[in-house]
Amino acid sequence: MVTSNTNNTILKISKLAILLVLFASVCNVAMSDSTAKPLDQHATTGSDPTAPAVHIVYTERPQNEEPEAYHIRTLTSVLGSGEAAKEALLYSYKSAASGFSAKLTPEQVEQISKLPGVLQVVPSRTYQLHGPNNLQ
Repeated sequence: MVTSNTNNTILKISKLAILLVLFASVCNVAMSDSTAKPLDQHATTGSDPTAPAVHIVYTERPQNEEPEAYHIRTLTSVLGSGEAAKEALLYSYKSAASGFSAKLTPEQVEQISKLPGVLQVVPSRTYQLHGPNNLQ
């Protein structure tokens, strides 16, 4: 025998499920209508192509060394000192990917790309998926 409390609970869960499905549908439509726009606050300006810009440096996972120490050592070999490397290092990636982000000039990007253990160097880009202009 089903009690009225059980019926009320089932009804509430059903209503919540319907609301979640509707919300997901609305979000899906809104996202499919939007276009990703790069926010290039980290990109070099057109006036000085030699200025440092933020890059993501993907590396092999270090063996027998802490990731951040490995990243600083990698940067030191290009920048010339541990102090300069620590100043340029913005973030060390340790979980899903192995690598780091750092402010580098185009010449430094070229040099670090050739180092053993460096897999890829890409400019950092930030994308805005939603904003006041595309929520219409």
